[in-house]
Amino acid sequence: MELIRGLHNLRPRHRGCVATIGNFDGVHLGHQAVIGQLAEKGEKLGLPTTVILFEPQPLEYFGPERAVARLTRLREKLTALRRYSVDRVLCVRFDAAFAALEPETFIERVLVEGLGVRYLVVGDDFHFGARRRGNFAMLAQAGARKGFQVVNMHTVEIDGERVSSTRVRSALAAADLAAAEKMLGRPYRMCGRVAHGNKLGRKLGFPTANIHLHRDMTPLKGVFVVELFGLDREPLPGVASIGTRPTIGGTRTLLEVHLFDFDQDIYGAYINVNFLLKLRDEKHFATLDELRDWIQRDVDAARAFFRQYHPQSAAGRAGRRAS
Repeated sequence: MELIRGLHNLRPRHRGCVATIGNFDGVHLGHQAVIGQLAEKGEKLGLPTTVILFEPQPLEYFGPERAVARLTRLREKLTALRRYSVDRVLCVRFDAAFAALEPETFIERVLVEGLGVRYLVVGDDFHFGARRRGNFAMLAQAGARKGFQVVNMHTVEIDGERVSSTRVRSALAAADLAAAEKMLGRPYRMCGRVAHGNKLGRKLGFPTANIHLHRDMTPLKGVFVVELFGLDREPLPGVASIGTRPTIGGTRTLLEVHLFDFDQDIYGAYINVNFLLKLRDEKHFATLDELRDWIQRDVDAARAFFRQYHPQSAAGRAGRRAS
């Protein structure tokens, strides 16, 4: 999969494709259906598939105070897209100049001249360009003039409701990881590089891999049963905490993972953490001894979970909660 960073990096060889536009936050089953829809048409036309997305996401630019926690950072999003039939990703920088672009200019400069789009998949409520003046009807009319077809995205429903990033985010906020997994088609995952911490976990007898998330907000907080991928041995079972570590007065959100029966040096490794079950919310403890006792309870609960864990059956975990 080729990543094209910015409109200025478009080249003549990028012209001629089938494309879709969106945030693709989470790359859930709805997104996967769109990519499948695109890939089928691309195969018929003999053209590569292109996903057009934006950094930052438009809402993060226009209303950062109203922006919600992302399901996936850009790197995580690209990793997920590589699993499917995506040939190219055009990542457009969403800045003041791009926000001011008139929709007709976007169509001509990006879709026609830049990409030579022959087939475009967007939602029927898609808006773009300055003052959000561009819409599906404008795209369809332009396509009729310029020689590209514009179609609606396929909708995917689970339990009678449309799968969306908002719905996945709500499931995570409610600690319904099984529901989120059904909509994502995989367990919810966060990725990052293992960094040095203050070694408090080691002092308490529970050494942790500390992962800086490079996020202002996270869709999950608390203590979780997890599996870790990205090392020679995988998956590795463990327990993880996402939060600010109130017992020691922390302010930055950090992901800390304690792996069972593991003592290798993995500093610098880029790892993936799958979240399987929420055990509890983050708490402030009066003493480090109290914190140690609760960590032991978390480890015991996580080990009990893994004794009965069957990764092939996400549905079988629906509704399960830690007591």
